[in-house]
Amino acid sequence: MMNIEDQWNLLSRGTLEILPEGGLKAKLALAIKENRPLRIKAGFDPTAPDLHLGHTVLLEKLRQFQQCGHQVIFLIGDFTGMVGDPTGKSVTRPALTEAEVAANAETYKQQVFKILDRDKTEIRFNSEWLGSMGAADLIRLAGKATVARMLERDDFEKRYKGGQSIAIHEFLYPLIQGYDSVELQADVELGGNDQKFNLLMGRQLQEAFGKTPQVILTMPLLEGLDGVNKMSKSLDNYVGIQEEAGQQFGKLMSISDDLMFKYYELLTDKHLDAIRAKHPMEAKKQMASLLVARFHGDEAGKAAREGFEKQFSKGEVPDDVPTATLQSEDGELWVVHALSQGGMTASNGEAIRLIKQQALSIDGEKVSDKDYRLQAGATYLLKLGKRKFLELSVK
Repeated sequence: MMNIEDQWNLLSRGTLEILPEGGLKAKLALAIKENRPLRIKAGFDPTAPDLHLGHTVLLEKLRQFQQCGHQVIFLIGDFTGMVGDPTGKSVTRPALTEAEVAANAETYKQQVFKILDRDKTEIRFNSEWLGSMGAADLIRLAGKATVARMLERDDFEKRYKGGQSIAIHEFLYPLIQGYDSVELQADVELGGNDQKFNLLMGRQLQEAFGKTPQVILTMPLLEGLDGVNKMSKSLDNYVGIQEEAGQQFGKLMSISDDLMFKYYELLTDKHLDAIRAKHPMEAKKQMASLLVARFHGDEAGKAAREGFEKQFSKGEVPDDVPTATLQSEDGELWVVHALSQGGMTASNGEAIRLIKQQALSIDGEKVSDKDYRLQAGATYLLKLGKRKFLELSVK
């Protein structure tokens, strides 16, 4: 098991809140002292048949817990899925049928191991304990929380004050989600920041049942391709993890530079300072290749990049494009040297002038930054003006 500081640096990355303060470090210290892995829980209601990158924010954090030596519980909410999570809803959400939930749950089992280590993952279904719960059990559970506490939830409070209906079964959702933590003896529970109330309910119920309360860790919601709304299939701003590699790559290349850094932080382990030192276009291509490789393999990630670069230039590039190979310095090649040494300009001064005039495109995107650096190990298509092309490999 990694030491506490190394674990903390990895596990706290990208998080919004870790409650209570100091709780996670205390749990990590206890795990090391007792030589036992922590039990890390995250629940997913199978409300749709396929997962997208928004779901993988939690999966990536679960993978990091595995990397630190802990036991992950991937909880499929087949029972809660039939209730319907009211989080963020302004109206009562329609419940799924048992058949819909079962079919979706099966696809989840197939998809999560693209990220998680199968040998360190415990897959559970909350119907195991909730399905056998009788009316008397449910009444006893309901006695552990008050209506006033439930109305502290932001969405419930807004609906109540706005005169919108709240069905009784919606009050049960946080209770039964929280009870999952009692049954699973969770040390830590992860969730999106919109799940904070439900996660805290897990702590409350564990205490009520005489258990050690879990630490909760909330993650930000991932904006979709539009850069505004939470990633969602219904808004068609998503990247599905089962989509074809080229389609994934193309979608990822469409996001803004600012959003790209959030994707790096939440979906990868890459150091952000090193990413910020790269040109945004190159950084985005590397991110897209990395994520495609995660779901389809390294060769698919490389092929998707090559296919993207060929596709955007289709119909513009002559068949007899000259080629050149130039040596980098410390892994990078100054774009001004690329133009002059590659024979596209007569001097560095001419190269700088043309770059400032926005006459240069690299891999189909305008480059007006004279300090732009090309990365070693990559091949670029340079276009200067309307007719000058060069396929440049950087060593």
